[in-house]
Amino acid sequence: MVRKAAVTTVSNGSYLQGKANGRLLSMDSGQPAQDEKVVLKKKVTLLRGISIIIGTIIGAGIFISPKGILKNTGSVGMSLTVWTVCGILSLFGALCYAELGTCIKKSGGHYTYILEAFGPLPAFVRVWVELLIIRPAATAVISLAFGRYILEPFFMQCEIPELAIKLVTAVGITLVMVLNSTSVSWSARIQIFLTFCKLVAILIIIVPGVIQLIKGETQHFKNAFAGNDASVMGLPLAFYSGMYAYSGWFYLNFVTEEVENPEKNIPLAICISMIIVTVGYVLTNVAYFTTISAGELLLSKAVAVTFAERLMGSFSLAVPVFVALSCFGSMNGGIFAVSRMFFVASREGHLPEILSMIHVRKHTPLPAVIVLHPLTMIMLFTGDLYSLLNFLSFARWLFIGLVVAGLIYLRYKRPDMPRPFKVPLFIPALFSFTCLFMVALSLYSDPVNTGIGFAITLTGVPAYYFFIIWDKKPKWFRKLLSK
Repeated sequence: MVRKAAVTTVSNGSYLQGKANGRLLSMDSGQPAQDEKVVLKKKVTLLRGISIIIGTIIGAGIFISPKGILKNTGSVGMSLTVWTVCGILSLFGALCYAELGTCIKKSGGHYTYILEAFGPLPAFVRVWVELLIIRPAATAVISLAFGRYILEPFFMQCEIPELAIKLVTAVGITLVMVLNSTSVSWSARIQIFLTFCKLVAILIIIVPGVIQLIKGETQHFKNAFAGNDASVMGLPLAFYSGMYAYSGWFYLNFVTEEVENPEKNIPLAICISMIIVTVGYVLTNVAYFTTISAGELLLSKAVAVTFAERLMGSFSLAVPVFVALSCFGSMNGGIFAVSRMFFVASREGHLPEILSMIHVRKHTPLPAVIVLHPLTMIMLFTGDLYSLLNFLSFARWLFIGLVVAGLIYLRYKRPDMPRPFKVPLFIPALFSFTCLFMVALSLYSDPVNTGIGFAITLTGVPAYYFFIIWDKKPKWFRKLLSK
């Protein structure tokens, strides 16, 4: 990573790239063409924005194992309460990001907002950890779920070979990278289709559950708040699991510069998406409890499959396919959004300059997309993925809490900033407190793993001074970096 000169800015917040400084050369005449800005096009409509948010929030968890909340709450009633409250808290966080996205009209999400509020060092640390570990590990984990469940119908009577899962997973990751490198429009269209599949899968669970309720199958809701009392540590951990299940509401802010009419579409997409997801999650859990008891749910490895086997017979074979499509949608939405963070960080001089290049014809940030491919493959075949995610799961909430605290700070630091969408101050205050409380809780409840994650995060500080600040690098080292 090298420090580079600032890049010329155009009026809409996008940046010119390449030695031609935005001037595309005529391919037939050999003469310079008129100035044409090579920028990411505004192709994210309201519908595509909704599909990005819903498509990345709804992954495999709601279909496979929503038992973390039940385990830590101790009762059906409290688990449903936590699902609802986590949805509302996530909506609060999303509304804060809606304000930030309408007053800071740059892509990049967390990175951009931390840069605007607190400066380059914390912003660099955020993108450093995201690029090297968090995003490759997270992509590999959700991709492994895709590989496992796409093969499930072919291995009903035996265990799926691990090598087969990883090979299919590698194909899926490559397909997503190629798709996002080739066309923004096709990536968005496929995301809309996959989001539709996810909602159909949820309806396949909700509708039979409602029918069960109509039939009077309410025995598992009697004395809903009776059971094991939630411990002082268990209830916060349940909220941690719930907030993780809803995470993904911030991804539209990663592509702000590509959203049509962002002042209107960003808040609308966020509100519509969060209402749909919250209602869907709560009703899906209600549907599970119409057929499965709390004890059976805790023992089930795949709750949706258990539910489908009891009510749908042979149709339950379709559930793994829907889960695989759901995972693929999360992969696609995550890569589409996070590649823009790397694009913007490169534009600001915090990552190698090539990552801020845009394909001249396809108008995709191709280098920022494909940089994740080798890192994800390394994680897939060599890394202890789940340990890495455990080490660094607190980092996500630390920086999200920092972003929302930055919103409060910007209210006082830059009161004259245009704010087309503005939330009441208690919303960012409550949400940032919740995030920082979860971070403090993780330090208390699991000091070893969290401490390792904290140490990994702090490696971004010397990296910042070495790669960005230190100008007197040896000539051979500068040449190596520029190559």
